[in-house]
Amino acid sequence: MEDDHGMRRSVEELRQTFKSGKTRGVDWRKSQLRAILRLIEENKDNLYQLLQSELGKHPVESYRDEIGIVKKSVDLALSCIDQWMSPKKGWLPLLFLPASRKLLSEPLGVVLIIGSWNFPISLILDPLIGAISAGNTVVLKPSELAPNCSSFLAKLLRVYLDSKAIKVIEGGREVSNQLLQYKWDKIFFTGSVKVGKLVMAAAANHLTPVTLELGGKCPAIFDSLPNADIKVATKRVASGKWGACCGQACIGVDYMLVEQKFATTLIEELKKTIKTFYGDDVRNLKNMSKIINKFHFDRLRNLLEDPAVANCIVYGGSFDEKNLIIEPTILLDPPLDAEIMNEEIFGPLLPIITLDNIKESIEFINSKSKPLALYAFTKNENFKKQILTETSSGSVTFNDTMIQFACDDLPFGGVGQSGFGRYHGKYSFDAFSHEKAVLERSFYFELDPRHPPWNNYKLEFLRLAYNYDYVGLVLLLLGLKKPLSS
Repeated sequence: MEDDHGMRRSVEELRQTFKSGKTRGVDWRKSQLRAILRLIEENKDNLYQLLQSELGKHPVESYRDEIGIVKKSVDLALSCIDQWMSPKKGWLPLLFLPASRKLLSEPLGVVLIIGSWNFPISLILDPLIGAISAGNTVVLKPSELAPNCSSFLAKLLRVYLDSKAIKVIEGGREVSNQLLQYKWDKIFFTGSVKVGKLVMAAAANHLTPVTLELGGKCPAIFDSLPNADIKVATKRVASGKWGACCGQACIGVDYMLVEQKFATTLIEELKKTIKTFYGDDVRNLKNMSKIINKFHFDRLRNLLEDPAVANCIVYGGSFDEKNLIIEPTILLDPPLDAEIMNEEIFGPLLPIITLDNIKESIEFINSKSKPLALYAFTKNENFKKQILTETSSGSVTFNDTMIQFACDDLPFGGVGQSGFGRYHGKYSFDAFSHEKAVLERSFYFELDPRHPPWNNYKLEFLRLAYNYDYVGLVLLLLGLKKPLSS
């Protein structure tokens, strides 16, 4: 943890590095991206151990959600960065010819990236890849709730990367508050809505642009399906609820909506899937991550110990306090005014809400804040269209869960309370760039109608030009068309 003087010195060094122009060159950007690849490849066994000790993640889960995601993002950036950096040419109105127009992507400057504890490697390195690709200098603030991963990043990033352009500053809430007092050219934050509001308020003092990757209650609509499809669908729901950091994921399934007549079938199939995936002994769960710390463990236990909620448990509900394990738990129709239905759960508890008709799910979702992700399992094409046109969310995925996060051609981000701004792939480059409009004119030709003194001829010329009526313009210039009166 740096003191205020050291923090100020670090930020100033980053600003001087950016001013030197060092980070603007494509060779520097590519060298840093390759260094991230080397860091991941040469330390993957250490990363597996860290993620296992910190969050209980199996190496397969760690590769899928952390190491593999980072490698994939770097590979894409290296293969596309020349294209991303290239100026984009554009069309110009006849009125401004002869001239040229282009869009030039330039780095924003010195940026702050604040990471999250649930994916402590990928949610700090993935936005870093975008910031480097765009040519910025960067301060990374890993989450203090995953201290071993934070320490890993602090020690090794300065070894592998350019320490005059990329710095890691560790610490807790006080350090975050100190960092937010500085003037940044961009702040990228991943975390809760509550902290996101504090980040945005601090950024407003300097009119700093922000990307907020928040969360919310992501629903899964479960329409009636043939038996064979139910088995596949419940596997995907189970993976999207319990298979990613024990439900501690911003795009994980928060609750499900299903027709009442179909609820028993869904629950029984989920039970079978849970036992196959994880077993049914809370003291010896297979392939299951753990809760990050005692505070969050107690928070989740308190949700279940609400008497009105406890009566709704139809599967699970057991705890292993020593190892911070909560078994997959299913609740049927908990009270809608209970805390579990009004706050993001961020854990392995799955409420199932029954409806008379599945189309009521749209009204139910619209009664809450806009989610980061919406999932719907259905073969009904009309219902799909209704979901797309009548709901708003950061993304919609039909017949699966969470896979949208790994699609680089799709932007990842929220809307409303679930955040704003987007990244992944080219969108990460754009998130840390300013697309500057550049227009250059020649001195060889000047259109008199642009300038005073005004008359009806000039008014008619501009009317025709702004309506792209080039035939009319030619006729006017040849004297074959008379100007209209004003």
